[in-house]
Amino acid sequence: MYLPSLLTFVAHWSTANAVYKGFNYGATKSDGYAIRVQSDFQSLFHTAKNLVGTSGFSSARLYTTVQAGTASDPTSAIPAAIAENTSLLLGFWASAGQDVMNNEIKALKTAIAQYGTSFTNLVVGISVGSEDLYRISPIGVAAKSGYGAEPSTIAEYIKQVRSAVSGTPLVSTPIGHVDTWTAWVNGSNKPVIDASDWIGMDAYPYFQDTQANGIENGASLFNQALTNTKNAVGGKPVWITETGWPVSGSKSGSAETGNANAKTYWDQVGCPMFGAVNTWWFTLEDTDITTPNPSFGIVSGTTPRFDLSCSKSGSGSISTVGNTSDLKPTGAVISSGSALTPTVGNGIRNNSGSGSAPNGLSGTNSSTRPSGTLPSGTQPISSTISSSTFPSPTQNSALVLSSSAVGAVVVLFAAMVL
Repeated sequence: MYLPSLLTFVAHWSTANAVYKGFNYGATKSDGYAIRVQSDFQSLFHTAKNLVGTSGFSSARLYTTVQAGTASDPTSAIPAAIAENTSLLLGFWASAGQDVMNNEIKALKTAIAQYGTSFTNLVVGISVGSEDLYRISPIGVAAKSGYGAEPSTIAEYIKQVRSAVSGTPLVSTPIGHVDTWTAWVNGSNKPVIDASDWIGMDAYPYFQDTQANGIENGASLFNQALTNTKNAVGGKPVWITETGWPVSGSKSGSAETGNANAKTYWDQVGCPMFGAVNTWWFTLEDTDITTPNPSFGIVSGTTPRFDLSCSKSGSGSISTVGNTSDLKPTGAVISSGSALTPTVGNGIRNNSGSGSAPNGLSGTNSSTRPSGTLPSGTQPISSTISSSTFPSPTQNSALVLSSSAVGAVVVLFAAMVL
């Protein structure tokens, strides 16, 4: 009679002690309009798990839990993840007001009822928002990056999500927020830090075009962003939710695009993090319909654009930060958001756009992406793609977990039950 509780405990314990690696996936394809369905997500998840030269990327970060083209239906990435055994960092779109947040919560509750533990056992965390704080910052406004949300709004939404998952199998799931590293070092955003169990950091040295941001400095700029974030968040676990280097596109400052530079960044930044800190790379594939400028996709179809093996890499020096251990739920505040539908949005075009919808596409192109220093002159600007960054389904992270430790927990609980 205690077996279901035991299995639920083991599933949650495993999730809390795993290290995940995966990719970011938007609700639409690379044009920002064509809707992804279950078969699209499933194909992408399968590709990610079977990338040549890797142990597989079996985790997926989503920007919304609502299926594109619907008001509040659960995303079809969920059954795709169940089919591919891909873990999920769920996303809730938080820059479109209370009604849209209500729909995100409704979609989550529907998914719990519809899929049960087949779904909930795959959930590694919930991200309430993505780069909302960046988009209301002076640099985000200057970049025409779209609608954002105030810190008090995000904190209140986190509080609402905690209430929504209480009494469900997701009650102990860590809840946080994803934003650019420059948002985290801005003291006015402390209410979001206080409300979060974990901090999601987006960082792109490629976009820091007022600094010496050539590939030879890519790892050091990333490491500086990570260190600054870690120092600003009061010991909260920091997860790497977006980073990458473009395989094609325009030059940004000193940063040249191309497969060779993308490989260098993968080796020096990605390889030291994979298996050490929760990491969702940007991105698996972003040319399924159109090719954005810049393009970050590491595969063409299912074929890697460069060698993804890490055996001969590791020359970078990355500050590793904590994952999911010792997470404590926290409280929040109150406010409202702005208006935008979370299932549609503008893609990356040759002109700037306001597309901050959770399609996973940047709302502005690289030529309008700011970088350098904040107006105060004290902080380097955000190095991440604005809005709700790129398209792609869910990805799975190789659950790095000691089987002997899991076995020990099972044996211990079995002994207690018997």
